[in-house]
Amino acid sequence: MGSKKHQRSDTSVSEDPGYLEALYRLQVELVKLQKHFIACQDKILIILEGRDAAGKDGLIKRFVEHLSPRETRVVALGKPSDHDLRAWYFQRYVRYLPVAQEMVLFNRSWYNRAGVEKVMGFCSAEQCEEFLVAVPRFEQMLIDSGIRMFKFYLDLSKQEQASRLHERSIDPLNQWKVSPIDARAQTKWKAYSRARDIMLERTHTDTSPWIVVRADDKKAARLNVMRHVLAHLDYENKDRKLGLADPAVVFPFGVSCIAEGALAK
Repeated sequence: MGSKKHQRSDTSVSEDPGYLEALYRLQVELVKLQKHFIACQDKILIILEGRDAAGKDGLIKRFVEHLSPRETRVVALGKPSDHDLRAWYFQRYVRYLPVAQEMVLFNRSWYNRAGVEKVMGFCSAEQCEEFLVAVPRFEQMLIDSGIRMFKFYLDLSKQEQASRLHERSIDPLNQWKVSPIDARAQTKWKAYSRARDIMLERTHTDTSPWIVVRADDKKAARLNVMRHVLAHLDYENKDRKLGLADPAVVFPFGVSCIAEGALAK
């Protein structure tokens, strides 16, 4: 019964019953998790970063599909206003942080400053450096306040990004995703890679670590991000048979990831 329901709601992968069954089981666990953290007054924050077309939208859609909309929020901020530009950089994000009983997912976050803003010249080198120095302290404050935080970087190959951007450009149902930034994603590939490496290295800490997700396979990325979150949080009636995330898909960042070429170049 459960798999058939998901087959209707995820038509892009309706031909893969194994994926649908795994997705259903993980979504059941996410509902259990939500019931638990609501009862315990917990605050959960999930940050999803990555290149254009890395699969953040699709992952979030499946993650929140059956969660209570009253206690689940997705934050995807647009271009900052003039007021935002005059404020403390983190100020526009603070208002969206989770309160007790809430789970919040950021589809891009304050890390825009170290990625898109840096590469596209929307901030100065001094502003980016100020951000890189400040963000570990900022996140430590959030953790000290009781927020459980996960930071995922969805890593995509250049070839796969090119394919997805092309599909997006010709799909009439995805025109809302097309932006002027897309046209620069491939030509500025190396600049984005350098910015990514600096961001991960400078903002990865013991208390707020980065988790890298190999995102060329959308289905594997979705399932394994869910598994990672579920494995690292305790909740009632947990299904221990679900196991851990596949380390070939989801793994902790380390400086060696850059040196050993574990990230897309």
